Amino acid sequence: VQLQASGGGLVQAGGSLRLSCAASGRTFSNYRMGWFRRGPGKEREFVASIYWSDGSTYLADSMKGRFTISRDNAKNTVYLQMNRLKPEDTAVYYCAAKVGSDTRYGYNYWGQGTQVTVSS
Repeated sequence: VQLQASGGGLVQAGGSLRLSCAASGRTFSNYRMGWFRRGPGKEREFVASIYWSDGSTYLADSMKGRFTISRDNAKNTVYLQMNRLKPEDTAVYYCAAKVGSDTRYGYNYWGQGTQVTVSS
């Protein structure tokens, strides 16, 4: 399994970014895909996940209303749309994949991360 995250960058507070995670290496129909982040001096934090086959999503409470996770089956790509960004959203964002029902834990495939910096 290969995961390639992209779309990070520098944005002002209140702005938006869309991260992409291109997945390859196998059929992902029974996989759960996730986004995580690690801010400066912080531990890794769960952001959102999506079950590839039916598109069901789960977001961390602090992301609800601002972030949306989605997937494009034809492109084998998962997206994280981030709106109304805040300086505290500054982090390296990682996409991950797993087989299994737990939404937050047990991810065993990881992408390389993409930096998101939100200026105040």
